Amino acid sequence: MKKVYLDNASTTFIRPEVVQEMTKVLMEDYGNPSSTHSIGRNSKSIIELSRKTIAKCINASAQEIIFTSSATEANNWILRSAVKDLNLTRIITSKVEHHAVLYVVQQLEKEFGIAVDYVDVRPDGTIDLTHLVTLLSKGGATLVSLMHVNNETGVVLDLQRVGMLCKEYKVLFHSDAVQSIGKRSIDLELVSVDFLVASAHKFHGPKGAGFAYIKKNSGIQPLLFGGEQEKGLRAGTEAVHQIAGMAKALALSYANLEEEMNYISELKSYLIGSLRTDFPQISFNGGENGIETILNATFPFSTDKTAMLLFHLDMKGIAVSRGSACQSGSIKPSHVLAEMLTEKDLKKPNLRISLSHYNTKEDIDLLLEGLKGISF
Repeated sequence: MKKVYLDNASTTFIRPEVVQEMTKVLMEDYGNPSSTHSIGRNSKSIIELSRKTIAKCINASAQEIIFTSSATEANNWILRSAVKDLNLTRIITSKVEHHAVLYVVQQLEKEFGIAVDYVDVRPDGTIDLTHLVTLLSKGGATLVSLMHVNNETGVVLDLQRVGMLCKEYKVLFHSDAVQSIGKRSIDLELVSVDFLVASAHKFHGPKGAGFAYIKKNSGIQPLLFGGEQEKGLRAGTEAVHQIAGMAKALALSYANLEEEMNYISELKSYLIGSLRTDFPQISFNGGENGIETILNATFPFSTDKTAMLLFHLDMKGIAVSRGSACQSGSIKPSHVLAEMLTEKDLKKPNLRISLSHYNTKEDIDLLLEGLKGISF
C-alpha cells in the first residue's frame, strides 16, 4: 500500500542533502564548539557559518540570530523575557495563535498580572487590523504577538503592515513565523519586527533545531543560565549537526523557493478543483488564497463521522490531520476554527491537508479516492 503524506504543516520530509550535511558534521566535526583547540574551533566555525547563512536568507544581521531547540522554546523565552525583563505590562495577541504562544501568554497573565487583549478575528480567519489599531491606541508598554501564517488555516498576516503599525505606536512586535520561513520571502530590513521565530523541521530540516531573530539592542535576557554559548543568551553546548542541517535546509528552500512554491501552488489548485468536483458542498476554512502549503476543508458529511475520518484515511495509508499535531490527541474542537465557524459547522468533519514539493497529483488522487471510498 502506497503511503501518502499530506501533513507537511506538522513536519516535513528531511531533504537528502541535509542528511548528508548532518552526517558529515557528526562524523568529522565532533568537537565542542566552546573548546579552544582546532577540533573545537572547527565546530564553532560551522555554527557561525550557519548563522550567517540563515541571516542572509531573511536579510538580518548574523548577530541577531540565536539558535534554540525549537520555536516553542523561542516563543517562551521571548514572551517571558519581554514581561519579566523589559517590564511590558500588556500583550496584544489573537485567539488563533499556536498554543506555544497562547498558553505562555495565559501563564504570564497569571504570574505577572499583565493585561492581555485579543484582537478580533474575522470569519475568514484574517486579523482585524482596524481593531488592532483600536487596541494599540490605548497606549502602554505593549508587545504585539501575531503569527505570520496560521498553522491550521494557512491564512497569511500582512507582516509588513502590522510591523508599520507597531512602529507607529512604539510597541514591540513578535511573530511566530514557523509556517512561513522557507516558504515566503522575508526581508527583515523592510519588515519592522523585533522578534521572529522558526523551526527547522517545518522547512525540510531536522527536528530539535530552531532559531530566534532578536533585533539588536532588544534587552532580552537569557531563559537558561550556564555557559556563554549563543552570546550568553542560551546556555548549553550547541547541537552542531542540527544547526548545520537547519542552515542547509533553509538555504536550499530559498534557493528553490520560486520553483517549489509554483509547483505546490499548482498542486493546491488541483486539490481544490478535485474536492469541489467530488464534494460540491465543501467549504474551505480561511479561504483558498492562504499560503500554498495549507488547505483546511470542512466536508459535507454527518457530524457523527468526525472522529473516525482520520482513522479511516490512516487505514488507507493517507496521513492528514484535523489541525496542529501538538493537539492531535485532543477531542476538543480546534481553537482556531472555533473563532471562525458556527457551532454547527464546527462539529462537521474537517481536514487540514498540507503539501510540499515532494507531493504529487497521484497523492491527491489517492486522497480523493480514500474520501470517496469511505461509507458516509
